[in-house]
Amino acid sequence: MTENRQDNRRILALAWPILVGQLAVIANGVIDTAMTSRFSATDLAALAIGASVYVSIFVGLNGVLSALSPLIGQLFGAQRHEQVGAEVRQGVWLALFLTLGGGVLLLFPQPLLSIAHASPELAEKASSYLRILALALPATFGFRIYASLNTAIGRPKMVMALQVAGLALKLPLNALFIFGGFGIPAMGGPGCAAATALTTWMALLAALAVLRSDPSYRPFRLFAGGLGKPKWAAQRELLRLGIPMGLSYLIEVTAFTFMALFIARLGANAVAGHQIIANFATVLYMLPLSMASATGTLVAQAIGAGSHADARRIGMAGIRLAALLSVSTGCAVWLARDLIVRAYTPDPVIIAAALPLFVYIAFYQLFDSVQVTTAFVLRAYKIAVIPTVMYAVALWGIGLGGGYLLGLDPLGISPQPLRGAAGFWLGNSASLALVAAGLLWYLRIVQRHAGRERTTSRELA
Repeated sequence: MTENRQDNRRILALAWPILVGQLAVIANGVIDTAMTSRFSATDLAALAIGASVYVSIFVGLNGVLSALSPLIGQLFGAQRHEQVGAEVRQGVWLALFLTLGGGVLLLFPQPLLSIAHASPELAEKASSYLRILALALPATFGFRIYASLNTAIGRPKMVMALQVAGLALKLPLNALFIFGGFGIPAMGGPGCAAATALTTWMALLAALAVLRSDPSYRPFRLFAGGLGKPKWAAQRELLRLGIPMGLSYLIEVTAFTFMALFIARLGANAVAGHQIIANFATVLYMLPLSMASATGTLVAQAIGAGSHADARRIGMAGIRLAALLSVSTGCAVWLARDLIVRAYTPDPVIIAAALPLFVYIAFYQLFDSVQVTTAFVLRAYKIAVIPTVMYAVALWGIGLGGGYLLGLDPLGISPQPLRGAAGFWLGNSASLALVAAGLLWYLRIVQRHAGRERTTSRELA
């Protein structure tokens, strides 16, 4: 019992700065939307199109780079500090390669924008938005490396501080570039991208200054001998873990994207109600995501230290804690559902469309918290391929496929209460329950296998 309390305290101590930082990142998008909506409806539409393209590109590539965190966590747990620095340098090379690929897509986005069938004016504004963000991509990935390093060694507070400072800086820069001033012309929606680019580069420069000046980073020898050359064995290891991680993030994003597209067939009110729930669910997701990141970090450190019993105990403690918090959150959301939806909109028709969907939030949160925490624990064991396959089958097959059959009822067999957006949310909740159960089952197998390997190695020694 004492060990469980200690594990919970360690997880929470690491999770809360991650949570605050993630909420600050999300708030950037909220600010962009709120401020651009006051400029013009055309610019807001262009922002929505451009942001959807950018998120699709960024989430996949950023997911690949996220492989650094469990790898560094294991090295740090094993006290192999100089190898941490070497891994970070290889991460920089990977970030450069990813920047080249992502930069081409952002600089020449016409094939992706053509899917939206936007007007020439919208397409031009969205293109400008994406081309400016191409300038921010190197700094964004560079800061991702800094965040991965700090999280992996259990020091997320400085990342949080820089993310919150970036949010504070974003407000005046947005106002300057969107509406113009001091000789700078009004840019509208693309001004959000300019503000983001400046903020991101300033955050990266601040992070580099911290890495160079803070003596606690010296054991890692991050800047020893310069950047060096890419080592293809290290790159392969990063990609072996990073590609399935990036795909899993992309699967989750596209599952929600296609949900919205299908629900849009039911009319503006249905998709507006869905959008409120989806937006609120995204904010709530930051809590289990921060718990998952903290748990995965501590598990990776324990594995690196050779303590598989500690890794198993911490992993299960994190999953239980995330589930408990999600149930509490779900109950609170259900009780406050009327106040929440009215904070989004005063429209009684949209309120009527959104309120029935809140029943799925409680179940959704529970399953989502369990699956994401379990997935991060598996990544700490350097396992990501099987979970990605589970995501694809469940979220695309059960979630989208089942939601399509229930919500749109093409076969004419769906019960009336499940037709519409409710059917899609039920399908999505069921898919997450399936993923959570599958990942828990697979984690048990991985933990038993790791324990047997540890026992065998001791006997041979």
